Amino acid sequence: MAHKHTHDNVDWPARLSSLRRADELDAPFDRDVADRLVGLLCAVAKPVIVDIGSGGGGMSTAFARALAAHGGGRVVLSDAVDELLEPATSLVRHAAAGTSVEVEAVQADAAGDRLAELLPPADLVWASRVVHHLPDQQAAIDELARVLVPGGWLALSEGGLATKCLPWDLGIGEPGLGNRLTAARDDWFVGMRADMPGVRALPVGWNTALEAAGLTGVYSFSYVIDHPAPAPEAVRLSVVDWIAWMSGVGEDRLSATDRETIARLVDPGDEAYVGARDDVFVLGASTVYLGQKPA
Repeated sequence: MAHKHTHDNVDWPARLSSLRRADELDAPFDRDVADRLVGLLCAVAKPVIVDIGSGGGGMSTAFARALAAHGGGRVVLSDAVDELLEPATSLVRHAAAGTSVEVEAVQADAAGDRLAELLPPADLVWASRVVHHLPDQQAAIDELARVLVPGGWLALSEGGLATKCLPWDLGIGEPGLGNRLTAARDDWFVGMRADMPGVRALPVGWNTALEAAGLTGVYSFSYVIDHPAPAPEAVRLSVVDWIAWMSGVGEDRLSATDRETIARLVDPGDEAYVGARDDVFVLGASTVYLGQKPA
């Protein structure tokens, strides 16, 4: 079932457990990124960081811990889906307990034109893989830039390299399933955006979109997410999550043979269950684009 508060027809509350699992695995990488971004705010005594589309709360947790080491500040989680926002905020408040970091929550649609009125002025706005789910991506970036104080930074985590999880030949079905899952997901994404009311294309790269929003000093960096084989159970279960998500959105674009293979891979009672294999892994790369609001 789709959720009424989203534009992409995705039932995000149903994905909370998988979002949490991904956050736990990504925690070391999120911590490094949060430390790097908070380092941009060294001249600010008590920085305000807004996490747009905060999801399971993993990155907000990383920001809270980075701010605590920095001397304090404020983390504001913002999501359109209250079923995600409430548990994420509780998680971050627990992580920030006993520190000089304040934690707040604002339920808001990131595609709304009043976002800057609903959110506090921010020294850093973080939006990870959320803008591409919005109908007018440039308008959304323009509005995120409005949330910034003069000299503040907008950081978009978008793009990178597609995640790889599976050996080429799994011993069942046709080889190359991982590539076909990625292709099916990409095809679904094109259709998902085409079906959005009020959709507008963004025919430029993210750095160009940040510049079009009036931001300066635009640059980017990428980082690798690597959980090599043989992997612990948490990684293996995240591969199960990945297969379930990719095959769920791309089901109509996969062959009957692939669908049969997937059903076996995600079934804990099947001898082919991917969560019990010692040769699965997670390897990918994410890119963060940054721009600064002129002082």
